[in-house]
Amino acid sequence: MDAVRINPRATTKWIVVLAGIGSLMSALDTVVVATGLNTIRKDLHASVAQLEWTVNSYNLSFAVLMITGAVLGDRYGRRRFYAVGMALFVVASAACALSSDAGWLIAARTLQGAGAALLAPLSLTLVASAFPAEKRGAAIGAFSAITGIAVAAGPTLGGAVINGFAWEWIFWLNVPIGLIAIPLVLTRMQEGFGSDTTIDTGGLLLVSGGAFGIVWGLVRGNPAGWGSAEVLVALVAGVALIAAFVAWERRTHEPMLPMHFFHSRSFTASNGAIFFTIASLFSCVYFFPQLLQVSLGDDPLHAGLHLLPWTGMFLLVAPAAGNVADRIGERPLLITGLLLQAVGAGWLALIADPGLSYGSMITPLVVSGVGVSLAIPAAQNAVFGSLPPDQMGKASGANSMLRELGGVFGIAVVVAVFAGAGSYASPSAFTDGFGPAIGLSAGLALAGAAVALTMPSRARVPDLVPAA
Repeated sequence: MDAVRINPRATTKWIVVLAGIGSLMSALDTVVVATGLNTIRKDLHASVAQLEWTVNSYNLSFAVLMITGAVLGDRYGRRRFYAVGMALFVVASAACALSSDAGWLIAARTLQGAGAALLAPLSLTLVASAFPAEKRGAAIGAFSAITGIAVAAGPTLGGAVINGFAWEWIFWLNVPIGLIAIPLVLTRMQEGFGSDTTIDTGGLLLVSGGAFGIVWGLVRGNPAGWGSAEVLVALVAGVALIAAFVAWERRTHEPMLPMHFFHSRSFTASNGAIFFTIASLFSCVYFFPQLLQVSLGDDPLHAGLHLLPWTGMFLLVAPAAGNVADRIGERPLLITGLLLQAVGAGWLALIADPGLSYGSMITPLVVSGVGVSLAIPAAQNAVFGSLPPDQMGKASGANSMLRELGGVFGIAVVVAVFAGAGSYASPSAFTDGFGPAIGLSAGLALAGAAVALTMPSRARVPDLVPAA
């Protein structure tokens, strides 16, 4: 397929949509599966631990393998491995739908996470490298809007599918989408490569082991106890391996993540800000639907519909945010967006009580939705605005892993706060925990805004040119 002649203008018309489809698929499964967990538990007679690993097995392989996915794309072809990732995701989705017990489902979800680890970083790299700097923000904004469909439609779609069909269909939906998209990826996208001619095997092993230890510790913190030997050993080992990875990358001839990237304030600050942005967002994704179901008595479908003032902002605001970032720079949008997310989440934390009405939730939901819709495209554009095209794959792998780690971290810490202050015993007990948990989510957004303050007014590619 590499020999096929493709009109570059035609390529840019397709690339945002096709890259967005892969990102949408990987993000959609994260949101939709959470909606169906109770039904899956009853149908497969799954234990609480098995149900937890239905989610965690996907997140674990997703986070650990993302940099590997980016490196493979840089070395052997971004378009080629994007198509491989989509095919792997389709096969794994079918295996999930055919699961007859919880063990099979967990294994299939692990494979699905591996496919997503190719889709997420390569989709962003394909978009960023296809557009010049002056148009990249608009392209990433449109890409973020397509991905936002997963967040916007996920709870509603999951509830509708489970209510109208069966939980297996939340996985079967991926199959026709992927089968249609794969031939288009191979014929409508041009191939792209990174600058390296070898694979940094030592770096891959160290960063994968480090990510595994950190994610394992985070996902096991609440069930096993944050002071348990299992969690402490996993976290310490993960941090030690990441430190070893940094030392290795400083010495190796062709590093998978050159340390001089971090000489750029734009690259470093925007990656830090996206970590806290996704940590705050995912903690809200986890608890907002539960607030509607536990306190207001919504079923999954109505909870999804009631979240549309929040999730709909991802579709309406993100494309415009990308265009504005191209004109005024990313820092103002990133700081403003994170402050709005903090205001919206903090507002909901303050008003949460058993007598909460849906009408009082709408304004803070809109404020929060606008905030994250401004912040995410701005942060992603700042990462790529600091890089030459042949380095974007490496940056995308690091950025994608930090986003996933941020999501796992955010859910872990807010669940720990919730468990210490509330429970699911009653609506009153739930809101007792919801308030402090979402208050912490607002604090995570403020931390991201503080990091974003250290960014320069505009990202510059020369910042990343290493000294001779």
